[in-house]
Amino acid sequence: MTIPVDRNKTRKVVFAPRLQDLFDRFRGESFFRLESDTVGVAGAELMDSVLRARPAGAEERPTFKPVLGRPVTRPESAALMRAVGADVRAALKKPLGEPDLTGGWPHVPHNYLHDLVFGRERLRFRVLVDRRLELTPKLTWSAVAAGAALFGRPAPEVALSTLARMVLEAGTFAERRFAMYLYRRVAGPVCFTVAALVTNAMWLGAPFDDDTPSEHVLHETLRLLPPSWNILRTRSPEFAEADPRIGPDDDVLLLTLLSHRDPAHWEAPDEYRPSRWRTLDPDSHPGYLPFGHVSERCWGRHLVLPLAARLLDLARRDNLTVDPRQTRGRVHLDGLLEVSDVRVVRP
Repeated sequence: MTIPVDRNKTRKVVFAPRLQDLFDRFRGESFFRLESDTVGVAGAELMDSVLRARPAGAEERPTFKPVLGRPVTRPESAALMRAVGADVRAALKKPLGEPDLTGGWPHVPHNYLHDLVFGRERLRFRVLVDRRLELTPKLTWSAVAAGAALFGRPAPEVALSTLARMVLEAGTFAERRFAMYLYRRVAGPVCFTVAALVTNAMWLGAPFDDDTPSEHVLHETLRLLPPSWNILRTRSPEFAEADPRIGPDDDVLLLTLLSHRDPAHWEAPDEYRPSRWRTLDPDSHPGYLPFGHVSERCWGRHLVLPLAARLLDLARRDNLTVDPRQTRGRVHLDGLLEVSDVRVVRP
């Protein structure tokens, strides 16, 4: 995919081979078979039918799926959401300040966001949102176990996020370990997702026209590079009612990466055009699911977008842009869809 930057140069997004293969083989198709036990769905109407067929199961809720076999209850999920919501609202009230956001993205904005939302907390908490933990689950569990074992209450004057205070209320090692893992599950995605979203926006469009609202920039970025390229639904008898081609033993992979570029629903689907959102409704446009289906939106939607707007406004205020010498950005297949190692500079 090529994004016009000016008359003389372009930036190119280079997708991981598996993602590029999906474009090459299934672009514009509604239903297709990926494996003997997995079907792919990218048609807007069929995606809607499948996602309405039944609610997401416990293992299909990425943030709140079971931890070491222990389920995360709805009340526990709600309490965590309230806690991180309180931290985000407090962060958004802080003055913009003069942070230096030049350097390698998404690493730089990730660190900025962590300090903004969760403060300069003790090492046991900071390490839980370190991007390097994404390399392997063993690193995550080591950090969680170490933090739980070295438990101790800080002095009363030490500032803590609402989310960290919830962890401190746990009494036993097992409870602390469970709470700290959920801290990782909740705090990490806030920083990861916002940093990835605004990094992608910078790659796709910086420098931005003054008359283009940041809201439109973010929606168009989410269209071309949604945080997750798929939504998984494991085999279920209800899906055959949505389409008889879905067998009782078929898992269903709903591919937002393709539905967001379906020529049936988007004019010039590969082009970066924030102006299209002057007339489109992000809550109802067919096949547009950056935060999941209308029946069960991602809990973080109302946290991610305001934080992303703040970060993007800072970048626009300071006239930040991508180093003009960098013309190829790679999107790996390792979690969030993000353009990696973007060099952001001040001209």
